[in-house]
Parts: sequence; structure tokens; C-alpha cells
Amino acid sequence: MNNPFELQKRRKLFFKDTQPEQVEQAYLLLSSMDNLKVQRGDDPTILIISYSIEHYSHEGLECALIKEGFQFRESFFRRLFKAVVHYCEDVQQHNLSEPEHHTKKNEAGVFAKAYGQHPTHHHDNSAKNIGEYK
Repeated sequence: MNNPFELQKRRKLFFKDTQPEQVEQAYLLLSSMDNLKVQRGDDPTILIISYSIEHYSHEGLECALIKEGFQFRESFFRRLFKAVVHYCEDVQQHNLSEPEHHTKKNEAGVFAKAYGQHPTHHHDNSAKNIGEYK
């Protein structure tokens, strides 16, 4: 399974067994899309898609295929897995669209200034010690 914090996703599309010709049609359709890689799975009813959530989402791709008449295998566990994937990708896409919030305007400068104002515990006492030994 992919690290959920990565932008690059690799997912499987499980087509219904009753319509194997759909897999080849979907392969041709998806392989013509930019920023999307498609390969055939070990099972003849599976396609493996690789994409960035900056460009696509599993839910969006699947919905577009359903609108074109493609049918997918549905079981309780497939629906549950897809619901989790769709939710996670939706949150990631939302977070990508949010601007980065800085707690301070110039964080590096603030820390450098604060560090410079605090005396360190590493003092060079050699000059004082030299005078004591004479």
C-alpha cells in the first residue's frame, strides 16, 4: 500500500467479470490521458492506474468511467476501501489548495536573532586563567 502522504498514487480498477471487453476500452481511453499511467493487472479484469492527486483522484476517474458506461466490481470490502481512498484523497487535495500558514513572517531571522541574544554556556576563560598563573 502507498504511503498516504505521498502525492503519487497507484490504484487498481476492478471491472466486472461479465464484461471483459470494457477493460480494453478503458485501457485505451485512460492511456490517452495526460499525467496518467495505465497498465494491465495480473487478472484480465484489473487495470492499474498511477497518477498524482494534483491532477486526478480515484473517485473522479472512476465516476468519469461510470458515466461512460463502464461497470466495476462491487463488494462490501471494495466499497469500504474506495470510501477510505476517496476520503483521504479528498483531504489531500483540499490541503494542497490551502496556502501555507507561517507562524511568523521571518521564522529563520527570528530564531537567529533570539539565539544571538542569549549567552551561551561555552565561554573561553583562557585569558583569565593565563593571568592567574604568572
